Amino acid sequence: MSLAQTVAGEQLLLLPQKALYWPRGELLVVADIHFGKAAAFRALGVPVPGGTTEANLAGLDGLLARYPVREILFLGDFLHARTARAPATLAAMQAWRARWPQLQLTLVRGNHDAHAGDPPAELGMTVVDEPYLRGPFACCHHPQLVDGSHVLAGHVHPVYHLRAGWETLRLPCFLLSPGQLLLPSFGVFTGGHAVQPQPGERVFVTSGEAVLEVP
Repeated sequence: MSLAQTVAGEQLLLLPQKALYWPRGELLVVADIHFGKAAAFRALGVPVPGGTTEANLAGLDGLLARYPVREILFLGDFLHARTARAPATLAAMQAWRARWPQLQLTLVRGNHDAHAGDPPAELGMTVVDEPYLRGPFACCHHPQLVDGSHVLAGHVHPVYHLRAGWETLRLPCFLLSPGQLLLPSFGVFTGGHAVQPQPGERVFVTSGEAVLEVP
């Protein structure tokens, strides 16, 4: 179950699939998908499982089937590294793009994109630098403050540790603070950085099924 929040005067949906949806703009916002990360690890001789690209694309398909989306905005780190451009990875991405030819794709360059390079031209993506202004929002990869805009950012891969007695549960989260909303990493093969909310900040964890605010 998604959770609606009003940010900068606009209703946004925090999605349990670790993405953000802006209904008025028909905009799906995704941070840190890191396509090809597993392939990049295998290129270095690290034996990690495959299938992460297909899982990421299936996650996007599920959201596109559920919400009316005109555009996906990626908040940086679209490709993990230059070695992420394995033939199987690129073929899967191009096949996915062929299924959604009318969909607008925009990438705000992140730190991994600086090393990996822009996505292949066949994906038909618009690539911009941060901050990328859309309505009341400044779309960025790195957390920051932008005068006159509410920042949507990624990069941190925020997670939150829920504790009950001796038990601890580590969940991806959204972190909302004055002037900024941090998104969790969408990619299925990414780590996380534990956050501790400061005064004035709010944490929304996702179990994969629902988004809940931490009291």
